[in-house]
Amino acid sequence: MGLDLDDAADPAARAMEWLVLGAAYFLLILFLIGVFDLFVSLYRLLVAGTFTDPAEVVALLDSVLLLLIIVEVHRTLVAYARGQPVLRIVVSAAIIAISRRVISFRLEDYGSGQEALLAAAAIAVLVLALSVGYSLLDRVSVPGRIEL
Repeated sequence: MGLDLDDAADPAARAMEWLVLGAAYFLLILFLIGVFDLFVSLYRLLVAGTFTDPAEVVALLDSVLLLLIIVEVHRTLVAYARGQPVLRIVVSAAIIAISRRVISFRLEDYGSGQEALLAAAAIAVLVLALSVGYSLLDRVSVPGRIEL
């Protein structure tokens, strides 16, 4: 009577599936809180009359993009729990995250022009790499992939 490794690994795999689902529900709650906060922020901008201030609009857009990242991570967890491919979802979340960084890019955040240039070049390389990766993933046929 030997110990079967598959039988021994099953409880751990089931526990991990439940933990992944728990994280997905936690992200759902975070998303709902974020949407509520977004509406409160928008209301404050409208009441204060600062809705035309570019810094305030960028901050609001930053919040929207953060919510989209939460949605993509949630989609990743749900797809993982269902046993579906997640690479395309992860790359799209990374594209949203780097887009968020591009939109909120400020020269004042860096000590010198050379640091700002290096950061901008790194962001550009990431945008290019993620865009190429996403387009390649779109061209590859993956069985069981849910189309957007």
